[in-house]
Amino acid sequence: MKKITVSALAVLIALHSIAQDTRSKQTKKSDKSEKRERMNTIIKQEEEGDVSFRKHSIFGFKIATDGYGIAYEIGKFRDLRRTSVWQFELNEKFHPKEEKVGGNSVDFFNNAAYKPAKANNFYQLKGGYGEQFLIGGKANKNGIAVSAVLGAGLSIGLVKPYYVDVDDKAGLGRMRYKFSDTVPTGTTYQILGASGFTVGWNELKVKPGIYAKTALRFDYNRFNDFITAVEAGINSEFYSSKILQMSWKGKSNIEQNYFFNAYIAIEFGKRK
Repeated sequence: MKKITVSALAVLIALHSIAQDTRSKQTKKSDKSEKRERMNTIIKQEEEGDVSFRKHSIFGFKIATDGYGIAYEIGKFRDLRRTSVWQFELNEKFHPKEEKVGGNSVDFFNNAAYKPAKANNFYQLKGGYGEQFLIGGKANKNGIAVSAVLGAGLSIGLVKPYYVDVDDKAGLGRMRYKFSDTVPTGTTYQILGASGFTVGWNELKVKPGIYAKTALRFDYNRFNDFITAVEAGINSEFYSSKILQMSWKGKSNIEQNYFFNAYIAIEFGKRK
């Protein structure tokens, strides 16, 4: 009797497992079917001239020829080929001649590296308006949309002094200086490393400016709620006053108020 009971329980467990697996497969099949129907509906609407989505929101990571940054975009669909966009960015810009070298610090918590001759860190806050124009795309569920993106707006430059920590061998101990103010060769101290991101914000200078950009966006999920895209473009900026990024002792220090770069961005978002 005991063997029969155990066998019956084993059969019941096996049947329950099979039933769950069958339901799971049916659910997945149903989800795929609904997704396929939704895509077909969107494609049909676009063929008939109707706008499938109302708006989108996109978050992106970008790498430029002179730095890196993050971006956020809100878009409103005007018609099948035109979308109005509001764009916001936070970037850090580098000078082409800056180079990181090892410092002399043995302190685990100190950044034991620095950039010789660096005068200031240069950050940007951008906000602007633009237009996205669909210039090509495949009308199927795996459609890739190719769009031109044009934009312009305000760019707020944030210039923060670059500090380094030094060890003064004359008995003054550990000190902190702006690199552009100190570190002549032959002195009695050695550079330990950069002072870090948190140092210098009390001396921040704001440089207002404007920017313009143009780009191509390749959207690999044209008929999906979710957006996966790659954007490549060029960008130009002009500031009201010149910005110093590098300072060489005994050499000319280049200040500029016009910047130009190329960039590529990976973007993710959602349509509604």
